[in-house]
Amino acid sequence: MKSLSIGLVYDLRTEYLAMGFSAEESAEFDAEVTIDGIAGVLESLGHRVDRIGHARSLCARLVAGHRWDLVFNIAEGYRWRAREAQVPSLLELYDIPYTCSDPLVCALTLDKAVTKRVILSAGLRTPGFALISHLADVDAVSLQFPVFAKPNAEGTGKGIDDKSRIETKAQLAAVCEQLLERYRQPVLVEEYLPGREFTSAILGTGAKARVLGSMEIELLKPDRELIYSYDTKERCEEFVRYAALREPALRREVEDLALQSYRVLECRDVGRVDIRLDAGGHPNFIEVNPLPGMNPVHSDLPMIATQEGMSFRELIEAIVASAWERAEPK
Repeated sequence: MKSLSIGLVYDLRTEYLAMGFSAEESAEFDAEVTIDGIAGVLESLGHRVDRIGHARSLCARLVAGHRWDLVFNIAEGYRWRAREAQVPSLLELYDIPYTCSDPLVCALTLDKAVTKRVILSAGLRTPGFALISHLADVDAVSLQFPVFAKPNAEGTGKGIDDKSRIETKAQLAAVCEQLLERYRQPVLVEEYLPGREFTSAILGTGAKARVLGSMEIELLKPDRELIYSYDTKERCEEFVRYAALREPALRREVEDLALQSYRVLECRDVGRVDIRLDAGGHPNFIEVNPLPGMNPVHSDLPMIATQEGMSFRELIEAIVASAWERAEPK
């Protein structure tokens, strides 16, 4: 690949904290080590890197006439359910190629209920669910208890805690009331799956998409029931064990569902699909992340790459190559 001018678009966590955002509000944003890691790899590959920053900085640069051969996008955006589509939309407006999924996919996949409807339409397995937009909607819920409740358009475990697994409709009403008030968005309620949890990393686009590998997420502290919540993720060294999925038959089932889901949702270049087993041991789609975390050490995607023998440098190179193949002038 030739040397490219690559713009790097991201949300820096310390910048948002300095603006008065809380730790939870900025939880999805990136640390300096992530930005330094990506920029360092891109430069080691011979590319010229321009650290642009967040979407508003991108706006200013675009209006000022700045352009790049390609933009490496990991910006999550802030506020509203289409926030992850903000940067891709701007770049398409100015006809600038970029990594990862397009605005439609980024908006769709952040809305968990809409994503599940697409997954169901393709005949893929996902737990039964209901969407609570108003507290009165709880009365119409006909799911089998226990259920699991979480904000419909959040990530990084936001809104998930030890109250998220719910046994009765009265408990469901109380939890939904709190979530509706706190997050100002609908609540997704799913039939609870008691089985093991996995996450699969995928590289490529369309027919060329392939599963890089899968990792099991095992919660520790058997003396008390844990939920893979925002707090648990923040303290993962204490509460979580990550292990490669090596059981051949189960791995095939999990990764087949992950890859089918990724393709049905039309994700591009890279993504991560979360899978959980039901009571019968069958893999179920939970959600997909088309902008997976890229911290070289702590994020699931680079961890899976490492366990499969792929370096962080090779991972970034593969993402850029996939995006440039789609964008390169013919």
